[in-house]
Amino acid sequence: MDLPVPFQIVALVVLVLVLVADLLIIVKRPHIPSPKESTLWVLFYVSLALVFAGILWAVADVEHAGQFVAGWLTEYSLSIDNLFVFVLIMSQFSVPRRYQQKVLMVGIIIALVLRGLFILAGAAIIEQFSWVFYIFGAFLIYTAIKQALPEGDHDDDVKKENFLVRIIRRTVDISDEYDGPKVRTVVNGKRMFTPMIIVFVAIGVTDLLFALDSIPAIFGITQDPFLVFTANIFALMGLRQLYFLLGDLLDRLKYLHYGIAFILAFIGVKLILHAMHENELAFINGGDGIAWAPEISTWVSLGVIIGAMLVATVASLIAARHDRDAAGPTQAAAAVADEQGTPPTVEQPHPRDDERS
Repeated sequence: MDLPVPFQIVALVVLVLVLVADLLIIVKRPHIPSPKESTLWVLFYVSLALVFAGILWAVADVEHAGQFVAGWLTEYSLSIDNLFVFVLIMSQFSVPRRYQQKVLMVGIIIALVLRGLFILAGAAIIEQFSWVFYIFGAFLIYTAIKQALPEGDHDDDVKKENFLVRIIRRTVDISDEYDGPKVRTVVNGKRMFTPMIIVFVAIGVTDLLFALDSIPAIFGITQDPFLVFTANIFALMGLRQLYFLLGDLLDRLKYLHYGIAFILAFIGVKLILHAMHENELAFINGGDGIAWAPEISTWVSLGVIIGAMLVATVASLIAARHDRDAAGPTQAAAAVADEQGTPPTVEQPHPRDDERS
């Protein structure tokens, strides 16, 4: 059953307006949201997504609702992964915390535009060339392997400035200090860009790279462009508040990237199996579909996505608690020794060594 066109138009207009309203809050009321405020906003947007899934169930059927939820959870997990890189970019370029809201706003807008373009292009390609699922699937499996390997850590990607950032540094006059959230400023009577321009470029390139991962992933869940786009909008809703809510917790989710890698690999396999089932390439099975290639249902996909994220999150929190408990006695001994003016008895750097250096 196809979704009614009027419903799609009204839903997209309403969702875009809600997202725009969320972003305008930054302009009208710039502030660092408290944990309570961030939690309420995140819960609101999660509830809104679930309500939308219920509406899809009522307007269409349970299959459309299931595809939306699976796609939304996939994009949401990838958006959380995106936050890791945002945190690293903010840290690398020493963006003051009070200006980070604007950076996040720009990042979300860029992400929305890029994903919209990629969705339109992806839908058109899939319509004409079903064999592209082989490529999408192989790309996601490759991405999953990179995500899971230690050398695939985000730190390296951020510390190695991308080509565009290096060009900007060489060709544009950039001031040494930020001037609020401004991109342009005046230093000694000379118009210059602030470091904020480099931050925006780094965020934009990051969004582009994540769009390359996320769009093939969600097309592995559903090929309906409307569901793909709405799932992306809901994944971006509340991302700003989620950034401030998670804060230092992101560092504690040490196994989250394994969960995301597993999801990407699973969807990659699902895409390849789908391509085999719908095969049109003459050099594979004579151009006929491969009957034994199973089709993985939406509900199996949903279960795998939820299960992977739960296992990765719980394992991360357990490991973080174990590390904290193990470090507790050591830190306590060092603190007592420091108060007494004697060297700590444990083999651990003195807690104030960094300050003295």
